[in-house]
Amino acid sequence: MATLDDVRAIALDLPGVIEQADGHRGGASWRTPAGAFVWQRGPSGRDLEQLAALGREWPPGGVVGVRTDGQQVKQALLETYPDVFFTIPHFDGYPAVLVRLDAIDPALLREVVTDAWLLKVTKRVAGEWLASHPSATG
Repeated sequence: MATLDDVRAIALDLPGVIEQADGHRGGASWRTPAGAFVWQRGPSGRDLEQLAALGREWPPGGVVGVRTDGQQVKQALLETYPDVFFTIPHFDGYPAVLVRLDAIDPALLREVVTDAWLLKVTKRVAGEWLASHPSATG
């Protein structure tokens, strides 16, 4: 089981990352100058209404949103790990998934957070980091 502190440690271990309060909901978010790549995400009232209309509920435990490299990656994560990743109507068409922290393996959490970070740094920064962390690419 992962925690928000695990997310924090992974994110802040990456170059150029800052933590700040999310402007929309006040939870923690981790970002580079190009934008947020992982953020704490609780349900809004609208989220709960839309999920109820679909016969679904917000899962218990902590949840973070994580950027994905497009809709295909998003769909692959949702299909491959249905107990870990989920989405909501608010995220339709948006390249991100929601992650159940109580269900994700720590190695998978590190992988998805790192992949999201790579989307939000320059090619130079990504290349330098990947060259010094060859095992990070699996």
